Amino acid sequence: MTEAGERRWFRPAEWVRAAWRILLFLALFIGLFAAGALLFGRVLQTLRGPVLLLQSGVLLIAAFVAGAVLIRRVDGRPIGALGTAWTSRTWTEMLLGLAIGVGAIGVGAGVMVAAGSLRFTGDYGSVSGYADGLLQHLWFFFVAAFAEEALYRGYPFQVLVQTFGGVVATVVMSVAFAVGHAGNPNVGAFGLVNIFLAGVLLSVAYLRTRSLWFPTMLHLGWNWGMASLLDLPVSGLELIDTALYEPAVRGPEWFTGGSFGPEGGLVGSLGFVAALAAVLLLPGVQPSSEMTALQPLPDG
Repeated sequence: MTEAGERRWFRPAEWVRAAWRILLFLALFIGLFAAGALLFGRVLQTLRGPVLLLQSGVLLIAAFVAGAVLIRRVDGRPIGALGTAWTSRTWTEMLLGLAIGVGAIGVGAGVMVAAGSLRFTGDYGSVSGYADGLLQHLWFFFVAAFAEEALYRGYPFQVLVQTFGGVVATVVMSVAFAVGHAGNPNVGAFGLVNIFLAGVLLSVAYLRTRSLWFPTMLHLGWNWGMASLLDLPVSGLELIDTALYEPAVRGPEWFTGGSFGPEGGLVGSLGFVAALAAVLLLPGVQPSSEMTALQPLPDG
């Protein structure tokens, strides 16, 4: 075992320090989320359309602020070291992440079409309404994806990487990611395995770049492509009704995912594997010099 490995695994004091930092994050996060829920409670009761957007916004603020306070006050590092600093590579990371996410769900959908399990029929709406819908959905899914990345690939994940290494952190937080979706409608064992695989993909995306923008946009591309472009359920949730066309899915659930959406079947697995290959193999997927200079927790 290397000296770094010995330092990581045979220093219980570091484990204790990691544990109390994560517990402190959870306490801050829960407190902020509860305060936000109370603040927006009346709004959530009176509004229908933006409810999920407001809920995602509260989740994002709570996760980001908790992580920002701790990385600044406890670890003595800039807030941008969480992975949110804007660097010379941020636009590239965002566009590449979006392209990989959309392309990955496109792989799954393409397999379904080729197998005769997915077809589209005409539906109501106009071209302008369709375009407006795609843009509105893009904003909603961005907030939702950023919220989940701040929670699952943000401060707690980075503390685990710093203490135990990337493999352990990835497994632990990917299990947490799957558990966080265990209450979704129509979820099954295959769906939970795929959500775990998605957690691995998004963890690797962060570790390859030290940027939360990259996994956020990859996450966004997958969900937006699935729900808005394809009009399919996202993790069991029917969030979108896209204009102009309507999908029809047939075939065994182990293949198509059924009412859980592609993430519940083999086509979802194929999409995640394709995305993981892209993240691992595409040239230029690496931390920017500006991000490295901020000393993110995994590098400390």
